[in-house]
This record gives sequence, structure tokens and C-alpha cells, in this order.
Amino acid sequence: MALIKHVVCAMSGGVDSSVAALLLKRRGYNVTGVFMKNWDSLDEKGVCTTEKDCEDAYRVCQSLDVPFHQVSYVKEYWHEVFSNLLKEYERGRTPNPDILCNKHIKFNHFHKYAIDTLGSDAMATGHYARTSQEDDEVFEQAHTAPPTTLFRDRFEIRNPVKLYKGADLLKDQTFFLSQIPQQALRQTMFPLAGLTKEFVKKMAAEAGFHHVLKKKESMGICFIGERNFENFILEYLEPKPGNFVSIEDGTVMGTHKGWFTLTLGQRARIGGQRDAWFVVDKDIVTGDVFVAPTTNHPALFRDTVRTERFHWVTEDPPPELVRTQMMDCHFRFIHQMPLVACTVTLNMDGSVWILLSQPVRALTPGQFAVLYKGDECLGSGKITQLGPSEFTLQKGRQMLREAAEG
Repeated sequence: MALIKHVVCAMSGGVDSSVAALLLKRRGYNVTGVFMKNWDSLDEKGVCTTEKDCEDAYRVCQSLDVPFHQVSYVKEYWHEVFSNLLKEYERGRTPNPDILCNKHIKFNHFHKYAIDTLGSDAMATGHYARTSQEDDEVFEQAHTAPPTTLFRDRFEIRNPVKLYKGADLLKDQTFFLSQIPQQALRQTMFPLAGLTKEFVKKMAAEAGFHHVLKKKESMGICFIGERNFENFILEYLEPKPGNFVSIEDGTVMGTHKGWFTLTLGQRARIGGQRDAWFVVDKDIVTGDVFVAPTTNHPALFRDTVRTERFHWVTEDPPPELVRTQMMDCHFRFIHQMPLVACTVTLNMDGSVWILLSQPVRALTPGQFAVLYKGDECLGSGKITQLGPSEFTLQKGRQMLREAAEG
């Protein structure tokens, strides 16, 4: 008889990871539940539910009769995710902590803990996503050290694991998994791959997990929770007051506490203004934040972005892109936004230019450009540069017309 496989399941205290553990247990695996603590709620005034979540995860493990561990990555989270977050805000960008947390913490430190420290054959999470691997193949993945040379042996036969959207397209979480390393993906199971959220809730109810069913969906990051973002970020960054400036005529409209408290596309709270104004650009040298008078102002729309070196889930760019330097696929930079058709160009340094089939509102540096080909999530790259806005292009066209007429 084959040996029973040992799977470590990341437990968050929520319904999804609880049902993931339940499914693994039912399928006869030897399951260990582990709760990760990434933020020290004693550090600040805000309330975080870490203790309650940990208790909920422990109760699920008790009812499943599986071992339970707690592991703390507070220090790693601070150095590898949060301090990076603060630096990005200071540069005028808007980072995505959920993508970074998966990359650096869950699918790096936690993955190593599951495989190396607890000696498991695989790890599992409650994400709505699937891979190109059957579960049996996951267990065939021996842990290999990455090559020390820059380039892999070109004759090395590789069959990279691909990342695909989960069956529940409304809950699909491949967006948040778009930066995870291939090595970790090879050793990860997603038990909820083929299930809908409704079905998962039904299973949780039948299993008696009522304490996790009652919880609200966790939106955003634990440590910010429901709090005012401006107040939160000003606990860590010095206020840097500056002006709100109209993009149309350069009029100073009011003042703000720091460009890092604002993101492109959001409503700017400007005292004494009856109508809504929206953030369209920032100048971190002068501290000016440019605003426009309508939510769909042309200054908010662009159709071109450049990323830093792109992270391909399969490690190598798609063969078609390597061959012709161009490829058609789909793009999103916000979870659940409708996918937009695009053409990707590969640059020599591994970065990409993405030309969208239509202008998109509030494309934001610091966010991740995530690419899809059909159901496959190809990977992502941080947006570092934006093409000109529709407003800039309109002004340019107008100047050319005037010059031609003059």
C-alpha cells in the first residue's frame, strides 16, 4: 500500500482554508493545519483580529482531529512586504500588499517551513485557483535547489506547472498568485480549484464550522482592516503637505497631507469644493497632486503601461513572445476588473510594454499588470511607467492643428 501523503494546509481561520483542510482529510491525506501570524497587532492603535482568527483555525483543526501549529512571520513581513510598501508610497506609487505577501511570505517562507521543517510532501491553501498538475504529480516534485548559474542548461527537460483560473470565476484568485515562484507552485495543492464559493459554504455548514461561516469576508489586509487609510499611513510616514492643482488650468484648489495618502482615480477631498474632483497625477518633487473635475476625465485614461522585469509563472516567457517579441493576450491590474485585450512587447531587460485595446481608467504605478491567455494566468509585473493620458494626447493634437492652421 502506498504511504499516506503528508500535506500542510495554511489555515487563516476563514471558511475557505477550513474547507480545504476538510477536503484533504476526507481524501485520506495526513493533514497538518498551520496558522500564520504576519502582523503584530500590539504595535499599533488599530484592532486586528489575529488572535480570534488563530482560535477559529485551531477549532477547525480540533474538529478534524489534525495537528495544529502556529508560525510567526511578523519580522519577515515587516522587512520584505511592509517596508517595501512604505518605500513605494514615498515614490508616489500604490503597491499591492496581497500579491507581495503571497510571493514573499506564503509561497516562500511558509512553503519552506511546510516542506523543510515539517517534512510535508506538499502544501495546500484555500485559494480559488488550479494548476496544470494532478495531485499525484504534486507529490512527485522533489525539492530541488534553484540553479546557481544565471541561465539554466538549455537542454534540461522541463515541464513547468501552469496556473489556471479557479472554477468560480467570481472568486478566482489567480490575480493574487501571479508572482508566486514556480518551485512553490509545483508543490502546492488548491483543494477548492473546482468548487464555487456557495458550495464551499454549504460544505462548511454540513461539517459544523458555524463559527467560521458567521465571519465576514476578509477584505483587504488584516492590519489596515476597516480603518481610515490616510490616518494609518501617517502613523508611518511624515506628513508632506502639498497643493491640489487643477490639471486643466494650473489653479491651486486646496492642500493635502502627502501624495502617498492618495492614489490615482480616487476622489480628492478638497475643502470648499461643491463638486467632486479626482486625482489624475502626482509630482513627488514639488508635492503637487493634480486633480480633474469629473470621474471620467480624459486625464484619467491611458492605453499603455511598462512594467519592471516581468515574472512569468512558468519562469520563461511564452515561446510565441520569445519568437516574435510580441503577443496578444488579456490584462487586468485590479482583481475582478473585466479583462482587457492587449498586445505585449518583450524588452531586452525582461520588462514588457503593454498596449491595451482601449484606454483604461486610473492605471497606477506600483500596481501589478497581470496577464492572461485564455484560462491561464501567465504572471505579472509591477507597473513602473505610464503612457500619455488621453488628455495629453488631445492637447497635443490640438497644438498640431493650431500650428498647421497658423
